[in-house]
Order: sequence, then structure tokens, then C-alpha cells
Amino acid sequence: MLKKSVLFVGLLLGLATCQGAVSKDSQVRILAIGDSLMAWNSVLGSSIPKVIAEELNEPVIDHSVSGARMLTRDYSPDKKGFAVPYQYEKGPWDWVVVTGGGNDLLFGCGCGRCDKVMDQMISKDGLSGQIPDLFRRIRADGARVLYSGYLRSPNLLTPIEHCKDDGDEMEARIARLAGQEEGIVFASMAHIVPPGGLTYFAPDLIHPARKTSRLIGERLSRIIRDFDAKDKERASSDPERPVILSE
Repeated sequence: MLKKSVLFVGLLLGLATCQGAVSKDSQVRILAIGDSLMAWNSVLGSSIPKVIAEELNEPVIDHSVSGARMLTRDYSPDKKGFAVPYQYEKGPWDWVVVTGGGNDLLFGCGCGRCDKVMDQMISKDGLSGQIPDLFRRIRADGARVLYSGYLRSPNLLTPIEHCKDDGDEMEARIARLAGQEEGIVFASMAHIVPPGGLTYFAPDLIHPARKTSRLIGERLSRIIRDFDAKDKERASSDPERPVILSE
């Protein structure tokens, strides 16, 4: 049996998904940022943000870009690029749904000697690095963060099999962060693909098939719906009490 592989979806540069603009009077409360795990299948109307919008029956602004990395070289506005932190903008968000980090491990260090790249993204204890910095910036603006983990490929040989160990470690660190700070939710996608589930991937065996983007979007929608229901319940029982839920 082949060992499980973390599929770092978002590893190939492709077409960017359409990016929405935030108007001053916008009432949209969900923003999606990330790499091609988020953006894939957008031209077919089946990307994760489109599924979330359909499931929750409300609009979702999508700033995700295929090929985006998590690490940035410079935070100055005139040097913005594909980096996920640059996709975020302050808005009336209740939720910011995030993917990212896989491209940094594949292209930044070849999923080999990745200690430096990993620590720049997120430290072993989960408390420092550009990922915690991004999440805290989102939290400071009043939104929750919902980070989607990457797919696995049980019993399948993929082009990025060698990324498994680094991917597992990155997700463990993000989960550690989510367990320590309020308003950050980590959603593992490790069990989305069944053993030998070839049809769950695009032909490149890297990106999700349409049905897989739908499964991820449905799962993230359930998490948002469950948290929103708890918010309403608490607000009705104690209207003066601020509601901040931790995962």
C-alpha cells in the first residue's frame, strides 16, 4: 500500500479565479483568499467559494489566485503579488476562508529541506510566522478565520508524494495555533478522498475534481453555519454579551 500523500493543491500556476471588489456599502460577510485549492474549478462555477455561496445562499467575495504563496517578501502596497496575505483586505467580514502554504513548500524548498521556510510561515508552537500574523490581522478586523487543510491521496501515486511529511507538519502547526487562539478554525480535509479515489482529482493528480471542490465547500459551509447558529443562540440569551467562539 502506498503511503498517504498530502496533496498541496495550488502548486501549479494556472488561471486566476475572478476577484471581487469590496464596495463601501457592501453587505457581503464572507471573503475567500488562497491558492488553487480555493480557486480551482472557478471557470466551471464549482470552486470552493462558489459552493459556499450556493450552500449558504449568500454572496462570497473570492480573491484567491492559483499559484499563490503564503510568504511575502515585502508588505509595501506597491509590491503586492500573488501572496495570500496581499489578497486580504479589511471589510465587513464575519468570516475569511483561507488556503495556502503548499506552494511555499514545493517551490520554496522543494519539499526537502524546508525548516527555514516552514518556520517563516509558522513556528513549531504555532504562535509566530506570517500565517499567525495574517490570521491575527483578520481577527483584529473582527472576522473569524476558517483555514482549509489540503487533500490526501491514499493508495495513489501523485507528482508531489514527497511533500507529505512537510505538509503534515504545516497542518499540525496551524491546528496548534487554532487550538490556542479564539476565532481561528482549522478544518482538516484529510478524509475527503477515499482510498484509490482517482476521480476525486483533476487529470494532473494535484488539483481537485469538481465534485471534490464541492465536498470541501460543503464541509466549510457546515462549519460556518454551525458557528453562526451558536452566535445567534448566545446573542438571544444574552444580547449584551460579545460572542467570540474558539475552535
